[in-house]
Amino acid sequence: MNLSRLKYLGLLPLLASVGAQPLKSQPQSLDLPRIPNAGTPRNVVFILSDDHRHDFMGFMKRVPWLETPNMDRMAREGAHLRNAFVTTSLCSPSRASILTGMYSHQHTVVDNAAPVPGNLVFFPQYLQKAGYRTAFFGKWHMGKATAAPRPGFDHWESFRGQGKYYGVTLNINGKPTKYDDKTYTTDLLTEHAINWMKEQQNSGRPFFVYLSHKAVHSNFSPAARHAGCYAGKEVPLPRSYKTPKYGTPALPSTDAKTGAPAGGAAYYGETMHPDWLKAQRESHHGVDYAYHGRHPWKDEVVRYCETLRALDDSIGSVIAYLKEAGLYESTLVIYMGDNGFSWGEHGVIDKRHFYEESVRVPMLATCPELFRDGQVVENMIQNTDIAPTILELAGLQKPGHMVGSSFVPLLKGKQTPWRDRIFYEYYWEYNHPETPTMHGVRTDRYKLVRYYGIWDCNEFYDLQNDPDEMRNLIAAPEHQALIKQLTGELYDWLESTGGMSIPLKRTVRPHADHRNKGTF
Repeated sequence: MNLSRLKYLGLLPLLASVGAQPLKSQPQSLDLPRIPNAGTPRNVVFILSDDHRHDFMGFMKRVPWLETPNMDRMAREGAHLRNAFVTTSLCSPSRASILTGMYSHQHTVVDNAAPVPGNLVFFPQYLQKAGYRTAFFGKWHMGKATAAPRPGFDHWESFRGQGKYYGVTLNINGKPTKYDDKTYTTDLLTEHAINWMKEQQNSGRPFFVYLSHKAVHSNFSPAARHAGCYAGKEVPLPRSYKTPKYGTPALPSTDAKTGAPAGGAAYYGETMHPDWLKAQRESHHGVDYAYHGRHPWKDEVVRYCETLRALDDSIGSVIAYLKEAGLYESTLVIYMGDNGFSWGEHGVIDKRHFYEESVRVPMLATCPELFRDGQVVENMIQNTDIAPTILELAGLQKPGHMVGSSFVPLLKGKQTPWRDRIFYEYYWEYNHPETPTMHGVRTDRYKLVRYYGIWDCNEFYDLQNDPDEMRNLIAAPEHQALIKQLTGELYDWLESTGGMSIPLKRTVRPHADHRNKGTF
């Protein structure tokens, strides 16, 4: 791959900064060069949700009865970055990529149990060094279940692990504070974030707020004011709900005449969906045994949407405060999800995989002084772009190890060189063995997914003609040259960014899945 190609993919800055050194041995100065003529550093509010898929917003019309008036308003008054993706569709890896501007295999927080290496620098640390006041509110979910304060924040409020929707205990600057069972966590975090912003009004310093919600993670629990508001609503089935066929083929598949077992479409079925996907339908993350049969999956979707309402209220409250304080015009507000979520597509629920509903996330932004309202940004954005974007608003050049790029020029409507493909990785987890290790690449039209460590078929989709990913074209003769090219690019990406090792961790504990529960 030539240098111009690497630059276009956003990889050249990484190679230039790393050279022959491993990334972990890089010097980590917090003094970043300033961008010439950058202007006054802006206040930034970053709102992150959990498991909110990209099209579950009212204005997207995916669910006809879903109401998200404040998200809708952000899209009208600001920008909708409609092609936003994560590099790994899982809470901890995505959050680490947001904070570091790096891929999962670089920061090594590859799953929800992985420790956070002590050498990582989070972008709020650079903001602190540049004179910002910084605060974190909510779900951290990286590096054990502790709620203890982490680097980069002057003010800290968090909870252990996934936390609770009601009656949460917050670690506030090192001191545990328990709230009663009537206190709803989404509202509590929002109130505290706004109160902290009010305290900064006379400080003379710019501020950065990271408001990180538990919502809308399972177990879904709406605020009391929204409980039952969508009861009885019909959940629309996705087109691909029945795409993977059970029992295709019946085993043994040996041909009576030739004695050969079936291969290709004769084995996987006409749509060529892999075996792991068919099996997942009857798992913790499948529609036929969702969350170990806790509720019918359609009821889960309804509660998810009801829980989403308070999250939308939170966005409205933050923006209302900024307008009241006279800060709205000049403050960048970004809202996004930490990963997407499947609700019946291909017969599965949850995230982790590289299908569109899992890897795409909602992303909205407002800052009237910076860009006009009603924009729709079509470029492919990734979670690794958040840190460089916020650093630019602070007038700071991004450090060389960050692989993402600032999307401020895109918000301003400027023509700027940008990536024409994204890369994806996910590593098999002991607690959720139904989803295999995978790597993938997606252009604006095509997607290739390669699986590792299982006997199964890879996947290739023409997203223009098959946006629901219902027909796997991995064996199509007319696409073999492109599949070979994309496979080479996938390995170029992994090799050039230090991603050629599969992470392993000690897992000396019984299985939790229903097929092997209690066994080692």
